[in-house]
Amino acid sequence: MTDRQPPREIVLESCAKHGKDAVIDFAIAVLTGEVSAEVAFTTEVEKLKWLVGPIVGGWAKLDPVNFYWARVWAARIFLYVWREDAVDALGRAADDPAWRVREHVARVTAQRELGQLVDALLPGLTYELPRVRATTARAVGAAGEAEHAEALLDLLDDPDHTVRAAAEKALDRLETRLDRSFR
Repeated sequence: MTDRQPPREIVLESCAKHGKDAVIDFAIAVLTGEVSAEVAFTTEVEKLKWLVGPIVGGWAKLDPVNFYWARVWAARIFLYVWREDAVDALGRAADDPAWRVREHVARVTAQRELGQLVDALLPGLTYELPRVRATTARAVGAAGEAEHAEALLDLLDDPDHTVRAAAEKALDRLETRLDRSFR
């Protein structure tokens, strides 16, 4: 692996080398807090490389406050590999204090159409950062149900144009998926 590989290649290469289940197990452990920052930055640095590649060694000895990045990477792997028990870990991470983790949980929810996570993501529709609101809106459009339409309709008046655009597209997708109109 080189330090310039795209995340998808890093994850798939790690799965080929260490086994998909081992990589997913480690990602779940990081995402749920089973692996703490102190442990990850000491005894688990090699496993962190499974999620992000060799660049992890460049900052692994930094302050554990940066451990949220490991949770981001752990959530991100589920864009590339999947196992059903990841849903529980993603659900627990839906309200992570780090916005980037929340954003990646929403991205995975949208891509994998994980309807069971939509309710846990709804607070993201009112999150202070527009990119979290927009990503959450896309997830609701991809995986939500009729009862979630009103939350998307509320975003059509969002002060941020990217959020309004995401809400519009999410409503279009929700209407197409559910074969009904909400406007």
